[in-house]
Amino acid sequence: MSEVSETPEAQRARAQQAVRDLRNEIGTLDDRAIDLILRDARSHYAWTDRPVSDETLRTLFDIVIQGPTSMNTCPARFIFVTSEAGKARLAKSLKPKNVEKMRDAPVTAIVAWDPLYWQRLDFLFPHEDRKPLFDGKEDYAHDTAYRNSTLQGAYLMIAARALGLDVGAMSGFSNAIVDEEFFAESGWKSNFLCNIGYADETALFQKLPRFAFDDICTVL
Repeated sequence: MSEVSETPEAQRARAQQAVRDLRNEIGTLDDRAIDLILRDARSHYAWTDRPVSDETLRTLFDIVIQGPTSMNTCPARFIFVTSEAGKARLAKSLKPKNVEKMRDAPVTAIVAWDPLYWQRLDFLFPHEDRKPLFDGKEDYAHDTAYRNSTLQGAYLMIAARALGLDVGAMSGFSNAIVDEEFFAESGWKSNFLCNIGYADETALFQKLPRFAFDDICTVL
C-alpha cells in the first residue's frame, strides 16, 4: 500500500514504528562523534582552498530541513554565496575584519527568514489550519520566524560538522545592507552569516572557557 493511500492512522503508526526502529538501531552517538559536532569542535577563521561542491550543499540542506521547528513552520531561507561576484556584494555589508574571512571561505551561507513563511502552512502543517495564528499578528509572526530560523541556522552548523565540514558563524555585518543587496525582491530578512569549508587550523588559538553545569543550570 502506498503512503498516499494509507489512512491517517496507518501513517501515524508507521511513523511511530520508524522512530522505534531507529532508536533500537542507534541508541546514541559515540563520544568521538559528539566531539566532532560540538564538544571539541571549533569556530574557524581561516580556510584552505578545498572546494565545497553543490552536491555537498544539497546534502547539507537535506539534513538541516529535517530539524524541528515550531508547527513545522520552517521559516529559514538560505543563500549559499560561492562566487566572486556574490562575495563582492556580501562584502559591502561586512565589518572590515570579517571581509577576508568571508572571501577566503569556499561558501558563506546567509541564514535568513521569510516574513511570509506562515502562508506555506497549508503545505507544511496540512492537518490543521494554523494560518489564523499568524495573519495580522506581526509580533508573534516575527518572534516565531526569528527564533526558529536561528534554530535552523544552528542545525546548519552542526550538520556541516557532521559531514566533515568546518564552520565559522559571523554577526559582524549590516543586516540592512544584506537585505537590500540580496532580498529587495523577496522581502526575506537576514539573521546571521556562516562561513563553511575546510579549515586552516593554523589560525586557531586555545579554546575559550565555558561555564560549568552548576554555574548556570538549575534542576527543579
